[in-house]
Amino acid sequence: MSARRHDLQAKSTARAARGRPARLSRELIVSTALRCDLTTLTMRELATRLGVSHSALYRCVRDREGLFDLISEVMVERILPPDDPTEHTWRSWLARLAWAMHDEFLAVPGYAARVAHPHRHNPASFGRLRERVEAAFIAAGASPEAAQQSWYVFALGIVQWLGGTDQGVSMDGAPPRFDLFLDTLLRGLPARLPVEHPRPDAQRSRP
Repeated sequence: MSARRHDLQAKSTARAARGRPARLSRELIVSTALRCDLTTLTMRELATRLGVSHSALYRCVRDREGLFDLISEVMVERILPPDDPTEHTWRSWLARLAWAMHDEFLAVPGYAARVAHPHRHNPASFGRLRERVEAAFIAAGASPEAAQQSWYVFALGIVQWLGGTDQGVSMDGAPPRFDLFLDTLLRGLPARLPVEHPRPDAQRSRP
């Protein structure tokens, strides 16, 4: 091969490499999205940040809901403690989980608010989270029914607190402290059945 031909081939290869779009992957898509404000992020903006065409992104992620499904999978992987809760560690296990949710959710603008807002959750990732939390309450001695109700209290409490914080909900006085909130929440769990203070019969017909 002549030197001139070799030089032309090298230049052609270089141009192709420069024009080649980024190789899309689950990790790249999620890591790029997590650097954005999820409240306003659009698929077109995400494609621009990734350096790919709009259609190329849609071949990997069907829509914005699919994007949040991917993000949820990664978030759950990040927040779940690696060990399993036991009868001796269930409370500290839940505390570690709650603080991980606090740190990871609030690190991404708009994510906590999104999770707190009623919507279709990723059944696989949030189902995995629910299973582990209910296992912690069962390890604490709760029945399956009480463990399920405890999951509702724990998840709704944490998510709504973080959602309010993410949206900048302000209260008069000192800012609310997550450590005090979490300590109070965990002291009341697991839920106890039957309920000690049921709703009076006279009030059952009220909305």
